[in-house]
Amino acid sequence: MKDDDVKFEKDPDELDDSVVAEENLADLVKKLRSELKIAQKERNEYLTGWQRAKADYINLTREHEKSRKDFGLYADEAFFEDLLPVLESFGMAFSNKEAWEKAPREWRTGVEYIHSQLIEALKRHHIEEYTPKVGEKLDPRIHAPVATVSVADEKLDHTIVEVIKNGYKRADKVLRPADVKIGEFKKA
Repeated sequence: MKDDDVKFEKDPDELDDSVVAEENLADLVKKLRSELKIAQKERNEYLTGWQRAKADYINLTREHEKSRKDFGLYADEAFFEDLLPVLESFGMAFSNKEAWEKAPREWRTGVEYIHSQLIEALKRHHIEEYTPKVGEKLDPRIHAPVATVSVADEKLDHTIVEVIKNGYKRADKVLRPADVKIGEFKKA
């Protein structure tokens, strides 16, 4: 059979539109799948970026709130540190028994009342005075050694032998360490 003898039901020049349409659809599906993959990849990148930005914002908000709170605490601490000399002045006035007893009783009662009000106000803000004990080991976090005293017993080395000034704490934070004299043992 010769090529000329082959008979087509349809003229080969007139290809079936359905075959062309199928090829076009296959190409279109292939193209759409490729675009879908690209869109999904972009979506995942945007979602990841959005989640990261949201987490960063939440962390920034927490940091800001903590900074704001810390600033308030530090401002309060500076104020309370300024009050400590006033409190110590009351202590010095009370410790001079001779001068204190010479003052009129009503005046002393009033001053003692003011002193107790100051102590209570500081307690409401968790500020308390602490007194180290003689014989206690030196703790540089809460004690400030201002002098040393020679001691004969080695057990008293680096222990408190005298309290010069009491310390003050706010909750667990030391506002001012206690001034102390410590023992120093030297071998002969």
